[in-house]
Amino acid sequence: MLSVSSRTAVVGLLGYPVVHSFSPYMHNAAFRALGMDWVYLAFNVEPRLLPAAVSGIRALGFRGVNVTIPHKQAILPFLDEIDPLAKLIGAVNTVVVKEGKLVGYNTDASGFWRSLKEEGVDPRGKRALILGAGGAARAVAYALVKHGCNRLYIANRTYDRARELAETLKKAGETSVEPLSLEEAFLASILPEADLIINTTSVGMETVGGELPITADKLEARHIIYDLVYNPPYTKLLKMASSKGCRAISGRSMLLYQGAEAFTLWTGREAPLEVMKQVVEELLPS
Repeated sequence: MLSVSSRTAVVGLLGYPVVHSFSPYMHNAAFRALGMDWVYLAFNVEPRLLPAAVSGIRALGFRGVNVTIPHKQAILPFLDEIDPLAKLIGAVNTVVVKEGKLVGYNTDASGFWRSLKEEGVDPRGKRALILGAGGAARAVAYALVKHGCNRLYIANRTYDRARELAETLKKAGETSVEPLSLEEAFLASILPEADLIINTTSVGMETVGGELPITADKLEARHIIYDLVYNPPYTKLLKMASSKGCRAISGRSMLLYQGAEAFTLWTGREAPLEVMKQVVEELLPS
C-alpha cells in the first residue's frame, strides 16, 4: 500500500491530458519495490498554466517531473539548464531538480531506440515516415537519424513545423530528410516508398480520438507500423496495420524504457526494470 508523509519525495507528470497515463502505476510500483519513500503523481496542466506549473515544481520542492503532450517544447524557456542532447533534439520529457535548478533531459530518444531493438527492427538503410513534428517526433527522428535511417519523411499538419524539424536534423546526421504536409494526397505518394511508419501524434488516444490520413488500401504487408500511443494498446492505426499483415508495434515498450531512464535521473538508482515491465504488461496486455 502506498504511504505518503511529509517526508515523501514527490515526482510527477505535466501534460494535457494525463488521464490516459500509466506512468504513475509504473513508477509507484518501482518505488515500492525498492522501499523508497517517493510518490509519482499526474497533473493535468493546460498550456496557459504551464509557466505557473513549472514555478510550482521548484516552490513545492519536487524532485522532478516527466513532461508529455503538449509541453515538451513549450517548457524549454522555463528551465535553468538543458542537457546537450535535449537541446539538440529541441524537446524535454524529463526534468530533474538539482540544488534548486530545473534541468531538462530527453529520455524519449533512447527509449524509442531501445524499443526498436527489442522488436528486432534496425532502421539502418530504411526509409521512414514520421507522422507529427512535436516533441515526441523530434526524439524519434533524432534516434532514426543517429542510427542510420536512409531517408526520413516528416509529415505534419503545420508544414512549417515539419520544415523546421527537418532543418534541425541536418545537425544530427547524414540522413536525407524531407518535410511534408500531413494530408492524404501527400502521404499517398510517400507510403509506397516508406518501410517504417511512426505515429507520434496524440491521434488514437482514448481521450483524443481523431483520424490519421492513412487508409488501409495504401498499406502493404512489408510495412512496419509503430504507434507511440499505448493507451489503448490497439489503436485504429495498429488494427488497420494488422489487418493488412503489417508488423504492428505499440508504444508500451518506449513508455517502459524512457520511464526507467527518468527514474535513474531522479533517484540516482537503477530502475527495477522487471517490476516496471510487469506493471506495463498487466495494464497493456499483448
